[in-house]
Amino acid sequence: MAADNAAPAEPTLFSAVLTPHRSLGGGAFVAMMMLVGGVGFVAGAVFFVMGAWPVMGFLGLDVVLIYWAFRMSYRSAAAYEEVTITASTLTVRKVTHRGEVAAWTLNPVWVQLHRQTHAEFGIERLFLVSHGRRLPIAGFLGPDEKASFAAALASALGEARRGPTRTVL
Repeated sequence: MAADNAAPAEPTLFSAVLTPHRSLGGGAFVAMMMLVGGVGFVAGAVFFVMGAWPVMGFLGLDVVLIYWAFRMSYRSAAAYEEVTITASTLTVRKVTHRGEVAAWTLNPVWVQLHRQTHAEFGIERLFLVSHGRRLPIAGFLGPDEKASFAAALASALGEARRGPTRTVL
């Protein structure tokens, strides 16, 4: 019988997956496109009957461009960020909508969380700073979501700085 010499995994102190928010769901998108297409068709038909038939093509082009813009927006919603903290590592993985991955592993003892705030709007940007380098995070969150995320992240960084604790039974 062989002994398993693998070190036990460190407990995760913090883990978050950040995704962009999209306020228009799939059903609402279909309904909106039907409304835009219907209005464009009716207006185009009116212009066609009046003899201004080229206008119908431009109204159709508007509908196609609106559809294309929303499809690009939905495709970019596939991007996400993963932030994980253990007692000895802080890992940030950024995945683009194309599936390209960029990952950073930092020591949480040396990481500081910097906030750029605006007096009226709240937190505008968050950065992880270590050894003079800044890593922007949570860029697609709103100010309130950034504040909540920053509080939880700062708490986890503080816990990681205190180091592992043992529970005596």
